[in-house]
Amino acid sequence: MNSFYNLLLFFCCFIAFSQPKSPSEFLPNYGKQVTYYHQVEAYFEQLVQNSDWIKHQKYGETTQERSLNAYYISTPENLKNIEEIRKNHLYEIGLFPTKTDAKAKTIVWLSFNVHGNEMGALESALSVAYELVNPANKETKKWLEDCVVILDPCLNPDGFSRYANWLRDVSGKKTHPGVTDREHMEPWPGGRQNHYVYDLNRDWAWQTQLETQLRMDLYHQWMPMVHADVHEMGYNEPYFFPPAAEPYHEQIAPFQRDFHKKIGEITSKKFDREGWMYYSSERFDLFYPSYGDTYPCYNGAVGMTYEQGGIGAGRAVLLKNGEVLTLQNRIEHHSKAILTVVELSYVQKQELIKEFRSYFKNNRTKPKGKYQTYIVKNSPKNQELSVLLNRNRIETTFANETKKLNGYHYQSNKDKAFTIEPNDLIIKVDQPRAVLTQVLFEPHHKLTDSLSYDITAWSLPLAYGVESYALKGNLPIKTKAKVDFIVPSKTSNAYAYYIPWNNRSSARVLSKLHQHNIKVRTALKEVYFGDLKVERGGLVVTKGDNVKVDNFEETLQNLLVEKHDFVALESGFATNGGDLGGENYPLLKAPKVIVLGGSGVSNIDFGQVWFFMDQVIEYPVSIVEVQHFNRIRWSDFNTLILPEGWYGFSDSQKKEIDNFIDNGGKVIAIGGGVAQFEDREGYHLTKFATEEEKSEAQKMQEEAELADRFLDYENNERRSISGYIPGAIIENVLDNSHPLTFGLGDKYFSLKTTQSNFKLLKGAQNVIYVPKNYQSFGFIGNKLKKTLQETVSFAVDSYGNGKVIYMIDNPLFRGFWENGNLLFSNALFLVD
Repeated sequence: MNSFYNLLLFFCCFIAFSQPKSPSEFLPNYGKQVTYYHQVEAYFEQLVQNSDWIKHQKYGETTQERSLNAYYISTPENLKNIEEIRKNHLYEIGLFPTKTDAKAKTIVWLSFNVHGNEMGALESALSVAYELVNPANKETKKWLEDCVVILDPCLNPDGFSRYANWLRDVSGKKTHPGVTDREHMEPWPGGRQNHYVYDLNRDWAWQTQLETQLRMDLYHQWMPMVHADVHEMGYNEPYFFPPAAEPYHEQIAPFQRDFHKKIGEITSKKFDREGWMYYSSERFDLFYPSYGDTYPCYNGAVGMTYEQGGIGAGRAVLLKNGEVLTLQNRIEHHSKAILTVVELSYVQKQELIKEFRSYFKNNRTKPKGKYQTYIVKNSPKNQELSVLLNRNRIETTFANETKKLNGYHYQSNKDKAFTIEPNDLIIKVDQPRAVLTQVLFEPHHKLTDSLSYDITAWSLPLAYGVESYALKGNLPIKTKAKVDFIVPSKTSNAYAYYIPWNNRSSARVLSKLHQHNIKVRTALKEVYFGDLKVERGGLVVTKGDNVKVDNFEETLQNLLVEKHDFVALESGFATNGGDLGGENYPLLKAPKVIVLGGSGVSNIDFGQVWFFMDQVIEYPVSIVEVQHFNRIRWSDFNTLILPEGWYGFSDSQKKEIDNFIDNGGKVIAIGGGVAQFEDREGYHLTKFATEEEKSEAQKMQEEAELADRFLDYENNERRSISGYIPGAIIENVLDNSHPLTFGLGDKYFSLKTTQSNFKLLKGAQNVIYVPKNYQSFGFIGNKLKKTLQETVSFAVDSYGNGKVIYMIDNPLFRGFWENGNLLFSNALFLVD
């Protein structure tokens, strides 16, 4: 008898042990304190170990070597057959060659914590996962019979860990809801962004960041039908769930809109029963293509944003209405809303599957957009453009014959005749990702509402600065799969090497040359060596400048391996334009760079500079936070970068910067960094170059204020956008003889994201500026649009023996403006 009871006790203990634990059972402080990232992983591991309804896949590591994890949640039978389900799903939309026997399932992807300091998002992921696998929850088990849920609990482990470690450090036993407590005052740079302080939520299409690239590789292997992006916002805000706000992009399909409406209806009823505050159809629109809701929409899914008040809330915070918002509240709200996503995906299974498949079929055969084919003329910049298109799985080919055509020309914004030639890049809309292709390449996007949450123009041909055309029909032409590069032949008797300055590879090669102490010259004008044309900005490395370099030819050819277009010169004698020993080839000074960061500096703009230096061109940079400004030893540097910020330098600190410039230093000032030189003695940066310009601006302002006396209150917000620019592309003319413009082309199209502007400067070089009657793409308020005429975008100002480069617009914005990357490289390396 005792043996029987012992066996029964063992069996009961085994059953109890094998049950997955809830978050609060596994983590004693769950809902009360932030969970460390390793605890998050441990919790999901126990779910995997104790349930056959969940399966783990590590899909990569972050810059700081933390794991990126996805969890497949469905019935045990579905999980055993998961690969066949995936392949059949892709087959039905034209992305896999053969059909399988697997039954169709709704594919639902749930993304949490793309912003690391939105901890309520990550914490709710644990609760959502548990309720999906919880054996006692019969409702979710029913959903999972027809659904495969892919759950990513943390898209940004490095940012989350930065935030979680800080909050644990400043937290005591008691919560401190008062808003002045330090747990509500996160220090710079905060945990919102990733290691390089990049906003991963704006990176879905551009994929500049490692985390995004790894995630999108898995995303495209699955192509979900529904995607929920789980966020937090300011803690006084009620909960936001779909429908999204206008503007909706014209490519958003009726079934995607309909699902938004239905999810709003069903979620609102659940929130009503709980008495929870919420709103929808406001603020968060579906337009800019690089968000976690829009990017899935442009890939056929129903993409949705969910926002819970919570940023800066810490563990608990006192709201304006007198209530205390706790971490547990945030978890409950998110869990209820996100489980509803899975529920509706189950209910709408047949319609989702049907519409998703039709979406891909119809958009290939009957695309909505105006253009069917895009032609990007052969250019070294296409190297990076091809990388971007490949990451987005957009199919491309290359022309293999010559043909005369007529089409829309991006750079002139009108139709014109052109000739397509071998190696020109061809992107046809007739492909599975037809909609995404059109969204990224369409020159003009229709705005149904001017109150947009983000930038309103992003056309890739203008971002990359490559001559491009769009055709309304398909293009019958011979094509080939790739460009055949001519590998430079090795030589043992080079007099010099010429490296064209025409893409980011040029800047990266120059970075390597400087770091190997190779002396480099640049061409200030066009020169011919026989049939070889040396372009402005071209790099020249001569043996005569580098006599101490062992094995000169072999060393150079190893350093130039990523540049397919370098040329070995056997003589410095030019046939036209000047020999290599002449005055048109000055030696370049290797930059010794310091970047200011810290409190008062925009963290994301700082991150864009840091990422550019560290990852794009791989050049060493010293970072000093502004609170340690007085410890800088200026003699160690010759280049200072001031990212966007609100610096508040003291007079003595400004004097130190003045002395640095006067002694031959160079300052690259971006956005708000420019303000440090405005209206200061010795510099030429002023809002207006003449009293007439200033008087005209004041007169217009006074007239507007008088007219405003008769306006109503209700439309204040809408009227305010008349002086607003959320992000638009603006045509600039340039002085192509100035080193700041080398390699950019005949025009520069700047992505302008602020209304800050300066009339053409007097006494400085207005190198790149907005002309009269300029072209623009995207929304610009009507009052601002006229004001921007004849304003400078990029200028160079001399002060003593040094220079300041004013960057009114940020050429490194989000890292995807490829011609801006080259412009910044010019400022860093070529302007002396």
